[in-house]
Amino acid sequence: MRILAVGAHPDDIEFLCAGTLIKFKKRGEEIFMAYLCNGNKGHFEIPAPTLAKMREEEAKNSAKILGAESLGPVASDLELYRDKPTMEKVIDIIRKVSPDLIITHSPLDYMCDHTLTSQIVCDASFMATLPNYKTNYPAYTKIVPIYFMDTMTGINFQPTEYVDITEFIETKSKMLLCHISQAKWLKEHDGIDYAELMKKVASFRGLQCGVPFAEGFQVYNAWGRIKPKRLLP
Repeated sequence: MRILAVGAHPDDIEFLCAGTLIKFKKRGEEIFMAYLCNGNKGHFEIPAPTLAKMREEEAKNSAKILGAESLGPVASDLELYRDKPTMEKVIDIIRKVSPDLIITHSPLDYMCDHTLTSQIVCDASFMATLPNYKTNYPAYTKIVPIYFMDTMTGINFQPTEYVDITEFIETKSKMLLCHISQAKWLKEHDGIDYAELMKKVASFRGLQCGVPFAEGFQVYNAWGRIKPKRLLP
């Protein structure tokens, strides 16, 4: 299987579903990690162009730990729109990867880049199947299942499926901490310890399903995407 995870920012995948991606990888699947926004506004002191370059390198370093390919971005932070140029870039990411399963944000998450990413990915994954919708890559005619990853701190999100990531929690933390530029920003802007918060959320989801650490997901129930079997590892 080819698994495509799409986050809004370079660290969202690590925070919300990296444990599941590691588990997929251990099973022999191919992993692709895409982010749509370049992360250029997430700091008090580092200028936007410099920060965007830093965050690109951080994303690549994280992907290397997993042996995944890092893809993106298509827009600056808070400048992600559901317009034709953006849709075509995301369609091309999907056509290039030709995934068997997509993981992305919940449409109920806390900020616009996350919720727009959810909408754009769902729409683009359908548009990517249309041969008459021309982009830089040929159509990928498979309509694939989509799973929404947890929201930040789990608000407004009740998982329909859980993945036990206990064995991989330290690797997940290592991937997250590749995003060095964000540790200081999140401490000052949101008053949180990056890695500690991630483990608290994973512990809470683990408590719900009877394991030390877990990640929660909701399946996107839409016609043509539903499969009569479990797809998550």
